Formats: sequence, structure tokens, C-alpha cells
Amino acid sequence: MNKKRCNPLPATQRRFGAHVSVSGGLHTAFERAVAAGCDVIQVFVKNQRQWRARPLGEVEIEAWQQARRQAGIETVFAHDTYLINLAAPGDTIWRQSITAFHDELLRCEQLGIVGLVAHPGAHMGAGEAAGIRRIAMALDLVHKQTEGFRVKTLLEITAGQGTSIGHRFEHIAAIIDLVQHPERIGVCFDTCHAFAAGYELRTAEGYAQTMETFARVIGLERIRCFHINDSLKPLGSRVDRHAAIGKGCLGRAAFRHIINDSRFFGLPMLIETPKGVDERGRDLDRLNISTLRRLVAGKKPTSRKPPADRPRRLD
Repeated sequence: MNKKRCNPLPATQRRFGAHVSVSGGLHTAFERAVAAGCDVIQVFVKNQRQWRARPLGEVEIEAWQQARRQAGIETVFAHDTYLINLAAPGDTIWRQSITAFHDELLRCEQLGIVGLVAHPGAHMGAGEAAGIRRIAMALDLVHKQTEGFRVKTLLEITAGQGTSIGHRFEHIAAIIDLVQHPERIGVCFDTCHAFAAGYELRTAEGYAQTMETFARVIGLERIRCFHINDSLKPLGSRVDRHAAIGKGCLGRAAFRHIINDSRFFGLPMLIETPKGVDERGRDLDRLNISTLRRLVAGKKPTSRKPPADRPRRLD
């Protein structure tokens, strides 16, 4: 793995990264992150399609910490598994979700991960109000079990597919208002999801209105990270389909607004764009992050080259 690249970035600089694979062991994420040019990363701390996983061992944790130090990447986020539904109306799935979410918070705490990003949940026909109450109850139970943990629960803005909760800023605000420990909750602002949910980001006027609404309903100080994704589907489609930066319905203008908004300087901005390589064999994560860096106002395009042995494809 490459040696430590730089000191932590000043708060006035942008911090870009990606969700990276942990195939081959959690610690392998950092080698992939360095190859992609990441300042920050997001990972799954267990198989994202299974309820249970064996506990983390001391050797695994030490390998993670050593790889992290060597990469020089201090800020790491995790995303919860896809099975978790804290809004589930039935007790079986709801309690399984609470157990799994508790396990993931524990893993994050053991690894020194700052935030666990979570889709709030889907009410499955019970109604938004009922779903919001179930989410708040679930979070209260989990937070009671993890008292003293430093890792934050980051509720993610959703696109609004099916019966999912979180596609209106008011949903997130209601959950925060209901929980007993709101200080343990932050927000992950996903650009694709917000746009698909009906929030305009492409024009200066639309972007300003969206952020003013967020500030009034939730509060900008709640945002702990961004998911920077273009959208394959149009405004208000309520369909969650990510696209490469500038290659979808959002276009580059939307990302210029966010990246050059001084209120968000220093906040981690993570891509979840399609993986793989382009027709010239170039890593897509690296290309998307380079595109974001070029959108920083007044900044010249980066000329940094990836290591010769960088991975060609992420799982």
C-alpha cells in the first residue's frame, strides 16, 4: 500500500471520497481508497445482504487500524445493511433490524468510524406517521444499548421509492423531534435521492430554495456528510438510480453549487456512482472524484496519477 499521502485537510478544503469494497477483509478498503484518490471513505462493516456476521476480532481490528494509518485517511463512514428496516410494522423484522443496527453501531465504534449512514425505513403500508414513530422507537432502543458510543446515526435522505420514509425533509425532522437523544443523530444528504424526491438542485435558485428549506425544517448543522451522486431519473421521479457525475439528469451544475457552497467546506462528500473501468481501463471512482475536484471554483484539473498496481474493478 502507498505511504501516508498528506496531513488532514484544512476545513476550507473539500474532502472527496467513495464507497469502497471490503472484499478480502475490511482493511483492504484503504488500498482501494488510495488508488481512487480518496480523502474520506465509506464501507460496509459486514455483508450488506445478511442479518448476522461473526464478531470482529482483535487481529481484524488491528489490521484495519494499521491500514488506515498507512493510507492517511482519518474519516470513515459506514452504510448499514440493506435488510434493516427500523420502520417495519411487524415485530419480527423490526426486532431483527434493531439487533442488526446495534451490531453495526458496535462494529463502527470498534473501528473508530464516525457515522453509520442509514435509510430511515419503509412503513410497508402502515402509513408515514406510524413508520416515523417506529423508527424513533427503534433508535431509542438502540441508542440506550450503545450509551457512550461516539459514532453517530446518520439518517439519509431517500428517493421515496415504494413506502420508504425520508424523501421529505419533514420526515427526518419528525424522527429527530421524537427521539430521546437527538444529539446522536445527524443527516446524510444524498443528491440523487433529494433530486428524485423532488428537490431542485440544478439551478442557482432551485438549489438556494432547497437548502433554505432544509435549514428551516432540519437545520444545516445536522448534515455530517454528502452522498454525491448524479441521477439516471428525472426530478420528482422517486426512483433511486445513481449515475456518474455529470452523466445523469442532475448534470455538473448541481454539483458546482454544493461543492462551492462555503457552508459545506470540509464536510465529507462521498460518491456511490457505478463501479468498474471505462473503455480506456481507467478506474471510474478515480474519474468521478477527479471530476468533482475540477468543479471546485478556481481550481485547475488534478494531474495526480494512480499507482500502477491499482485495482481495475471494485466489487
